[in-house]
Amino acid sequence: MNDLQCHRGPDDRRQEVYSTSGANVGLGFVRLSILDLETGMQPLKCMADQTAIVCNGQIYNYLELRGQVLNEPFVSKGDIEVALHLYRVRSLDFLNDLNGMYAGAIYDPGRRRLLLFRDRFGIKPLYYTFDHNGLVFSSEIKPLIAGSGIKKELNRARLATYFTYRYVPGGETLFKGVYKLPPGSYLMYDLDTGTHQIRRYWEYRLDQIDNKITVDDAADAFQAIFSDAVRIRMRSDVEVGCLISGGIDSSAVSSSVGRIQPDIRLFTIGFEDDRYNELPSVVDFTKSMPESFGSARLFSRTCRKEHLDLLPGIVHSLEEPISLGTVIPTDLVCDMAARQLKVVLTGEGADEIFGGYRKFVIEAAVSRFPQMTRQQQQACLDAYPELESFLSNVPIDPVRRYIRTETLFSLDQIRRLTGCTSLGDPMPEDARPVLTGVEDPVNQMIAFECRMRLPEYVVLRLDRLSMRHGLEARTPLLDFRLAEFAATLPVNFKIDLLKQQEKFICRFAYLKHGIIDRKTAMRRKQPFTIPLTDWLLERQDLPDVFCDILYDDMIARHGILNPDAIKALSGQATADGAGPDTLVSAADQLFSIVVFSLWYETFFRE
Repeated sequence: MNDLQCHRGPDDRRQEVYSTSGANVGLGFVRLSILDLETGMQPLKCMADQTAIVCNGQIYNYLELRGQVLNEPFVSKGDIEVALHLYRVRSLDFLNDLNGMYAGAIYDPGRRRLLLFRDRFGIKPLYYTFDHNGLVFSSEIKPLIAGSGIKKELNRARLATYFTYRYVPGGETLFKGVYKLPPGSYLMYDLDTGTHQIRRYWEYRLDQIDNKITVDDAADAFQAIFSDAVRIRMRSDVEVGCLISGGIDSSAVSSSVGRIQPDIRLFTIGFEDDRYNELPSVVDFTKSMPESFGSARLFSRTCRKEHLDLLPGIVHSLEEPISLGTVIPTDLVCDMAARQLKVVLTGEGADEIFGGYRKFVIEAAVSRFPQMTRQQQQACLDAYPELESFLSNVPIDPVRRYIRTETLFSLDQIRRLTGCTSLGDPMPEDARPVLTGVEDPVNQMIAFECRMRLPEYVVLRLDRLSMRHGLEARTPLLDFRLAEFAATLPVNFKIDLLKQQEKFICRFAYLKHGIIDRKTAMRRKQPFTIPLTDWLLERQDLPDVFCDILYDDMIARHGILNPDAIKALSGQATADGAGPDTLVSAADQLFSIVVFSLWYETFFRE
């Protein structure tokens, strides 16, 4: 199992087997050495009671927490042993103290149990299954299957889920019998009975708003948390860099790091198509902020159609099919950064918790449309052409409203594509957030986003593609303190409909505190995507495997999808009107078929 995920930790590896009263627990670890280089190797064991821990990721506030367990028998100087001793002192309550990205296991022979736990937003992955020997768990699926010996089988019940969202939310995967421990949860396994239970220790609640807070006070509070989130994520015994795009959040993170570490290395991706290319904006921003980037070094790479050749390797590393084109430039920038560094900070997370996507603005406009003046209504209709169709049918159920914003294929299309007549509920019950019904409609959508797309696409993509290259990516904007603060803000602090501006408080706070310049703060959000339509619909220079899927016989060989439906879709596809702001195109649908077929070919026809 260690061999199969050595890319996650190329610097060292260790495995230990602990036995007690007939129960055997094996813990393995591969290490990317970033913190406590001399004594931080895992598993770590406490000789006082024989408890042991392995944990993937980083606990950023370990220095503050260490003061609570100073008298415990430490054998290391890093972050993970702090978690072990907190568990020994406080039992399961220790999870409420951790601030970081982590997925770990604690062996507790005294209580005859094994505890699996995962961070609040699921930044670090944790899979598990059961075989005749008991529980098997891992950071990735390939070692899990190898370690358990379970038969690889397609989970057909979740095919419709994948083709609805482009990923699979909830506790299941497309591998039958392979499960994900949900974010903000723990699994308790009884070593005597072989039974287990899963509980959530953290829910992202958005039902208590502070309507008295002012914009200025909110901006100051935001900046205080944000700056501390950056500070503790720079704790490292090796150099830290940043991934930067033209967006405000990665710009703000990079600027904040640059003020602490003046010679920061920045990494970004450009495109030949100006509609997608944010490199000029990145260059302009770094030049406009000499106090942050006076001695910074910017490294860039151009993402081209030829890089579609990377997709088979990317799918192999992702392990779960994710059909969004961003996986290609993400892989490129992580590869570039990993050639120089082991750690980078990124801007992921703000779009989800502060309402940064177009769909949140649409939701705000729909819910507030009746209260608008006629002039305001017309301005929104002009700015968002799709708003009219949303207004014509407004489901009361937030589940249906969220599915509408994410749908790639309609149910009829999925039936034709998969041949399944009974599709079931495309939103798994365990993927739904806890809602009380008093939340603003925008906050309801944010709750779904943070429970579904954030862990199952945004951070899964970032973790897999950074660790594929032995690179650790840290996300200060996913500090849970910042998320809990965002949950208390009035929705108009997130979405300013009059200015047609998302993430208003982020822009205001960054600008007020001099983190970014005015031009960057006011820049219109540009989706991070690729010219997929142009690349995919031009057969010339397409990789052979793409042609095999879309125009040859791979689909028929697999016997899972309907070749006729795919040929019809390929024939109808057009590039007319497609661009960076296009939410769903025929090319997106074809790309989801390509990704699924590559995934199936990789894992089921080896």
